[in-house]
Amino acid sequence: MTADRRVDADFLALPRTQLADAALTAALAAGASYADLRIHRITTEIVQLRDGELETSVLTREIGLAVRVIVDGTWGFASHAELAVDVASDTARRAVQVARTLAPLNAEPIELAVEPVYDDASWVSDYRIDPFEVPAAEKIGVLDEYSGRLLAADGVDHVSASLYAAKEQVFYADTFGSSITQQRVRVQPTVEAVSVDSAAGSFESMRSLAPPTARGWEAVAGDDVWDWTGELAELPSLLAEKIKAPSVVAGPTDLVIDPSNLWLTIHESIGHATEYDRAIGYEAAYAGTSFATPDKLGTMRYGSSVMNVTADRTVDHGLASIGYDDEGVRAQQWDLVRDGVFVGYQLDRVFAPRLGEARSNGCSYADSPHHVPIQRMANVSLQPAAEDVTTADLIARVADGIYVVGDKSWSIDMQRYNFQFTGQRFFRIRDGRLDGQLRDVAYQAVTTDFWGAMEAVGGPSTWRLGGAFNCGKAQPGQVAAVSHGCPSALFRGINVLNTREESGR
Repeated sequence: MTADRRVDADFLALPRTQLADAALTAALAAGASYADLRIHRITTEIVQLRDGELETSVLTREIGLAVRVIVDGTWGFASHAELAVDVASDTARRAVQVARTLAPLNAEPIELAVEPVYDDASWVSDYRIDPFEVPAAEKIGVLDEYSGRLLAADGVDHVSASLYAAKEQVFYADTFGSSITQQRVRVQPTVEAVSVDSAAGSFESMRSLAPPTARGWEAVAGDDVWDWTGELAELPSLLAEKIKAPSVVAGPTDLVIDPSNLWLTIHESIGHATEYDRAIGYEAAYAGTSFATPDKLGTMRYGSSVMNVTADRTVDHGLASIGYDDEGVRAQQWDLVRDGVFVGYQLDRVFAPRLGEARSNGCSYADSPHHVPIQRMANVSLQPAAEDVTTADLIARVADGIYVVGDKSWSIDMQRYNFQFTGQRFFRIRDGRLDGQLRDVAYQAVTTDFWGAMEAVGGPSTWRLGGAFNCGKAQPGQVAAVSHGCPSALFRGINVLNTREESGR
């Protein structure tokens, strides 16, 4: 918890202890062997401008309480929007009734992994300026200023600028004795420039590389966190060069991939693939299962020996960083891939015992008071080399290849095995140096072949956190924010596609 941040006073003023006592007492009296209460408040704001004109400014707040229970080895869940003691008790009794109704269908009795008790614990994410304390006019003004800088440049016809901000506050209590209060803030600023060729009937776009982050307004305004001045000045010339760039020649190609692109490949081919519920087929309907099944744990070669991947719910400014998860499990870091070998999964308190693990690694999360917590992704990150290899050093090792920067579209199969990714910017590499941009580039591979082709990774100075606000999972669907850190990395002989030729077939 940061020294200068505290949970908002109005959230602390809620009758948290009274609601927890009422719900947990009622659940046990109704026959539950275990119960937990979650009071969840989430505030979101979306501001969008197009060509300097305000299109959207929306502030949304959601609050409610949720009760989970275990009755005769079966989960029950119920929620309500009203924070009142009698409502908390009634909600707990409804959750017990749900469990009894579902019991005949339950073939696997619930067993929760053991976790220490955390009494009156508190955690606040590390941010300097709460974006919800900044007036809307100031937010619009900053986005308008950024838009104006781009619109004033030659060749830029349209500009979109947006901010998505969220503040999430959760109080958790369970019948083991834990009580935890948390608050975290995140922001996602985006600026995109578009150039239109009216004569040819075509257009090209380029987006800023600023990632979503678990920071405050300081990541949006000014250059302390992100070099907005430098990037906005550079974008028009990069876009103009991209428009005139030659189309890529398809075929096996050496790639140096920047963290601003590689984070998404990590998310899809490692992050989702190492979710244990997917691996055992428990989560299948939404975006599929996983090729990384439990029989491969500890033996399957996921990639080359320079591949070391951790899951981490503690990394500074990670979108999935938290003090404790939604089952009262303290945040941790652990290995998923070590020296290229698949060694770990992401787990919650139910799935840990099924894998034979004594403790959950803290991957339970619900995006709303009216959704049941499910196993969700930690910040999954590729670790850098011990020595400080620079991106330029990696590029210098390539005679003929491509440097890939920024994320764009992607596709991956239902087992997280065969994928295709594009990007924002592509630079030709010739004789170890950058030599202009290319267009229409995508790279395609099988997950284990791709990571097996990773010859080298950059050092700590190249490591960056990317991420997304909108990772979807479950039915009813839930959305979670997650970060992925990585260094620049060198891959040999990856299949590059020409997207213009592919789309024309």
